[in-house]
Amino acid sequence: MTAARPGLNILFAASEAAPFAKTGGLGEVVGDLPRYLRALGHDVRVLLPRYYTIDPERYGLTMLPGTLVVPMGIVGTMYCGVCEGRLPGSDVPVYFLEHEGLYGRDGIYGIENVSFLDNDNRYIFLSRAALELPKMLGWKPDIVHAHDWHTAAVPVFLNTLYRTDPLVGNAASILTIHNMQYQGSFYPGLMDVLGIGWEHFTFLELEKDDQVNLLKGGMYHATLLNTVSQGYAREIQTPAYGWGLEGVVRERADDLWGILNGVDYHEWDPAIDRYIPANYSADDLSGKAVCKRALQRRFGLPERDDLPVFGVVSRMVPQKGTDLLAEAIHRLIGLELQLVIVGNGEPWAHFFFGGMAHRHPDRVGCHIGYDNALAHLVEAGADFFLMPSAFEPCGLNQMYSLAYGTPPVVRATGGLDDSVENFNEATGSGDGFKFWNHTASALYDTVGWAVWTWYNNPQGLAALRRNGMAKRFTWEEAARKYDELYRAALQRRLGG
Repeated sequence: MTAARPGLNILFAASEAAPFAKTGGLGEVVGDLPRYLRALGHDVRVLLPRYYTIDPERYGLTMLPGTLVVPMGIVGTMYCGVCEGRLPGSDVPVYFLEHEGLYGRDGIYGIENVSFLDNDNRYIFLSRAALELPKMLGWKPDIVHAHDWHTAAVPVFLNTLYRTDPLVGNAASILTIHNMQYQGSFYPGLMDVLGIGWEHFTFLELEKDDQVNLLKGGMYHATLLNTVSQGYAREIQTPAYGWGLEGVVRERADDLWGILNGVDYHEWDPAIDRYIPANYSADDLSGKAVCKRALQRRFGLPERDDLPVFGVVSRMVPQKGTDLLAEAIHRLIGLELQLVIVGNGEPWAHFFFGGMAHRHPDRVGCHIGYDNALAHLVEAGADFFLMPSAFEPCGLNQMYSLAYGTPPVVRATGGLDDSVENFNEATGSGDGFKFWNHTASALYDTVGWAVWTWYNNPQGLAALRRNGMAKRFTWEEAARKYDELYRAALQRRLGG
């Protein structure tokens, strides 16, 4: 019997963590994964800004004594306070940077799709603070886990300014790429804020198109890299998905891991879901019919059991295939179905889908904005779930849909391709419907296949639901893979 391996000290540095601040999958990962790593015996701590949308009283935050001193290159030395809280339902510490000038405003990255002009300094500050915080805590991290461009400067700092630092100099760095499209590209003068020296402003490190590209720098300097599905790890090595950095990814392909995100089944399980009017399970689906009628009623649609309902919960942006859905929707509502859409994003989509619901109140329902309870009702009440993404690093809604017996209709890309098995009518295997071409016609044809299955193949539909509800994507499994990633990175960093 082998002895248990010692736990590691792991610092997460990120711009989001649910439930404090979340715009998508990044926030979900940083809010969930540390709790499961803690269960494996690791001392995991999380650092993020205290945006002023985060209420200290609501989360029981307390101010730590002292002031955090953060050097900011040519900007000079800056100072901030640090609040401490816990990830809900755990003893995982979360530290919040208290700086009114940088974070004392509405919004996380911007307001109404307009980014804040000082996002470069806001997240350089976060990255540098991540390496100063251990001094305040008297705590030596083995791993610093950075996420997306916002903290991609952490690996750069570790390899330069902090390489001989007694507390963090030997820490290995992990950079998780949640979305390759967003890279943190800024004016060349940002090199003086980073303070690492202009010799690092080259095409081999931080320079891309005569800009400082923080994600590129982080990808070169991180001890190891990962992304949130094996499929996306392959895709970002191609021009179609690499957003100009595919060469960097290919250069580090041997150091790139793909680890699929997990699902918090305490939150997303129709048998115990507190947001839906009737709970149900694979053994008794009767509650799903109750949820369907509640969903139709919520959107003012005719309460009909004989029509399939297709659900969408999404950001309304091209990445999520919103343009494909808009192009196909007039043909789709010609099929015998109902469609409910929940989301927000680009203004044109708000007007377009809101207008469709107004003109076709018997077929289309639309809610502009995100509503967590409504998202649960869509997953439970819909018969199928649409995700026609142009690219999808991982995706979570398709996993929720499988758990809720709501077969997903997805484009076979990234995590969608990894997590959904295409329906095989002959064998009854599979749990969803996939299409490959990123076109409105392919979306329409695949929805048509799902509609045909609804009306003509009840045994197949039952198999789809049964197969999906038997599937599990657990954070326990993901945490074990991250454990291996961390240990490999630490061995690499220490020259083992």
